[in-house]
Amino acid sequence: MTNPVGRDSWPDEADQPPFKPLTAEEAKALKSKLPMVSPWRVLGTQALVGLLCTAVVWAVTQRSSAAWSALYGALAVVLPGALLARGMTRGTKSPVAAAVGFMFWEMLKIAAAIAMLVIAARVVPQLSWPALLITMVVCMKVNWLALAWRRS
Repeated sequence: MTNPVGRDSWPDEADQPPFKPLTAEEAKALKSKLPMVSPWRVLGTQALVGLLCTAVVWAVTQRSSAAWSALYGALAVVLPGALLARGMTRGTKSPVAAAVGFMFWEMLKIAAAIAMLVIAARVVPQLSWPALLITMVVCMKVNWLALAWRRS
């Protein structure tokens, strides 16, 4: 394959230092600088935000059906997320098994969330789709807070 610039090497190749794998000590030092946030902590925060959204919906609408819809929206995020967290925190030695496991648990999470949305109208009497969907979006957006929890 020819280089679009017409040189023997690609433009970025000469500018980059050669790849050097980390030693065990270097990897350990890097890992201590970048602590992981527990997925259970994120899920707990999502649940707390879901309850807060439910209270706000109740206060604004004064309708129990809207509050139940908001609560169900929070559950539609937290329960499937708990499936993923459970599957991913079991631990595995093989990187391939970890990747396959992640894909499996992520697909299961998505399927559970879709199933919960499909049965929502049967489970929640007088379902309020706006309350449910807004609460779901707010709960899903809590994930960015995980970055704030990381210690420097």
